[in-house]
Parts: sequence; structure tokens; C-alpha cells
Amino acid sequence: MTMLVLNKVGKTYPAPSGDDVEILKDISLEVAGGESIAIVGPSGSGKSTLLNIIGTLDVPTTGSVLLDGRDLSTLADGEKAEVRNRQLGFVFQQHHLLPQCTALENVLVPTLVGESKGDGATRAYELLGKVGLSTRKDYRPGQLSGGEQLRVAVARALINQPRLLLADEPTGSLDRVGAEALADLLVTLNKEQGVTLIVVTHSLSLASRMDRMFKLVDGGLVQENG
Repeated sequence: MTMLVLNKVGKTYPAPSGDDVEILKDISLEVAGGESIAIVGPSGSGKSTLLNIIGTLDVPTTGSVLLDGRDLSTLADGEKAEVRNRQLGFVFQQHHLLPQCTALENVLVPTLVGESKGDGATRAYELLGKVGLSTRKDYRPGQLSGGEQLRVAVARALINQPRLLLADEPTGSLDRVGAEALADLLVTLNKEQGVTLIVVTHSLSLASRMDRMFKLVDGGLVQENG
């Protein structure tokens, strides 16, 4: 069943010259629940902008983004914040972990807003187990490797049981072994937990493991496989 629909999404920014710079144009895409999607393209092509629009961190200049038939661009700021907290999970290259908190506490941060689903601490511990870090639950970020910190960020993104996980260059700061391990984790979570996954990446190795791959070319989205 279709969960996410992008309908002729465009994004322009004003330039000092006075002419608008068109980053995205007429992007249309349908994503089914439980599907995994990769978006590739060179730096500056608009990949992160597109992901931010899907995640309600930015708004399209034209077009619409519908999640379960609900137009996200029409929501008030508070409603968007609730969607981000309850239905979306985010994994960034810069993981934004709180340095003073343990791994377990960092995973629990999203549960501090609104009503949590069930026993948050139990779920946080289970998620750390799924990402291979149950023995590191009391470690602070400074005591973890870069790959381990990103795995904590993945667990944190999943704590509120989101339906859609958005990952922006998740393997960009990792070495080959760490990148492959994180790719394995994302694919496993997609399959086992049924969470829909959209990954923006430079890595063709990671992208090729998704159900479908798209490339951003001159502001438009071109399907590469699937």
C-alpha cells in the first residue's frame, strides 16, 4: 500500500543576483509501506534538500508531500513537530548525540516529548541489542567509536516506532568495514521491523542494497533500478 507520495515537488532559493536558483523540479514519487529507497547524486544536487522536505524540516516551493494521504505542507508547526516525533525517524551523518548522556539515555531522548509508546526504557535496551550495543548501554558518546555512535543514533531514531526512517549520508563518515556494518543494520531493520527506509547517499554499495535506486539529475529524479 502506498504510504508516501511526492507530487511535482519543486524547490527554489533566492540568489544574490536576484534570480531564483532551482534545486528541485517536478519530482514525483510513490513509496510503499515497508519499501527501501536510495537517492544518489553528486554534492549540491539537492539530495539532502529533498530528504528535509520529506521529513517536514523544509517546505517545497511547489508541489506537495503526502504521508498516508495527509498533505504535510499544510500542517501547522506544532503538527509537523508531532509528525516528526511520532511517525518519522532521522539518522544524520552528524549523529547529534548528547555527550553528557549514556547510550541508553540518548536513545530515550525522543520519548521525553509527548506520550511514549509502552515501556521506553525496555524498548531502548532492546533496540541497543538489535544494533549490537547492549553491552555499551552505559557508555557515553566519547567512549564509543564513530560507527557505534551512529548505531546509537539509529536506535534513537527507532525508539518511537516510526513508520518512515530517513537517513542522510549515514555511512559518509565511516571506514569501509563500518559502512558495511551500518548498511547491514539498516537493511535488517527494514526487513525485520517493516520500517520504510529512504536513504540519501554517495555510496553506490549502500544504494544497491535498497529495493529501488533513484538519481537526482538536473533537479529531477531518475530511477536507476527496481
